[in-house]
Amino acid sequence: MTNIPSVDLADFLSDDPSRKQKFINEIGNAYEEIGFVALKNHFLSDELVDNLYGEVEKFFQLPTETKKGYEREEIGGQRGYVSFGKEHAKGKKEGDLKEFWHFGQEVAPDANIEEDYPENVIVKELPDFNKTGMEAYRMLEKTGIYVLRALALHIGIDEHYFDHWASNGNSILRPIHYPPITSEPDNAVRAGAHGDINLITLLMGASAPGLQVQRRDGEWLDAIAQEDELVINVGDMLQRHTNNKLRSTIHRVVNPPRELWHTSRYSIPFFLHPRSDMKLNCLDECIDENNPKQYDNITAGEFLHQRLVEIGLIKK
Repeated sequence: MTNIPSVDLADFLSDDPSRKQKFINEIGNAYEEIGFVALKNHFLSDELVDNLYGEVEKFFQLPTETKKGYEREEIGGQRGYVSFGKEHAKGKKEGDLKEFWHFGQEVAPDANIEEDYPENVIVKELPDFNKTGMEAYRMLEKTGIYVLRALALHIGIDEHYFDHWASNGNSILRPIHYPPITSEPDNAVRAGAHGDINLITLLMGASAPGLQVQRRDGEWLDAIAQEDELVINVGDMLQRHTNNKLRSTIHRVVNPPRELWHTSRYSIPFFLHPRSDMKLNCLDECIDENNPKQYDNITAGEFLHQRLVEIGLIKK
């Protein structure tokens, strides 16, 4: 395999049962093997993508002191700005060479969730920043729910099993800025090798290459998607819930060649999280004598808290 597989959501949305099953088979097999796909015909328009990148670039070009005024350390950076070098990969002490922003869930009035999510932070200097970010948030959430429906059918459970947990879930849209590299990095990369915490991650096309995925044999593979495709991967929560049937693959963002150190890189992943009270217990359909239960029972909220401590965003 020299690149991640490409799948077409239009197959799943069609009225043709054979096309729908083709999509289920393709994405299910890809997630068992490599944990990543490139997905075309999602719900994000080119115009919305362009508008969001424009707003994101304008935000990160603001003065550092202005950006730091939007930092919310008391909530572990779950909303608003997180400054350069603050986050690190699990097991590493070097901070990643990035700064980022968090848009979070704005709950429907009838959601009936057990927790209160932090409010989004409003950027006064950019009147369209928050509106554009939340429009993209909704389209990515919608795309993610359809991907989870296909995976539910692949696993052998009800197609709409994930709908309740993912709708009004604790998902995060994270615009990231990797600034130009100005001096030799001390064992630091733009994003250290890691697995994502959540159910699935949907990544809008980055402004420059750098994302790499680790194959089963340990080799690193450049994750390359077309401009109109999203890169979507399995997170640790879904791997745990499916008892390792679906793979949360280790990935990283490497530094560019020295001749490109002067360039910025922008990337916008959407981390689809469930509601915090979702039980991540291994599904019965994914347990058998050849694959006994691999994990203790835990809720999504408990698992998220553990990982935020491990990556340095919150204290114990």
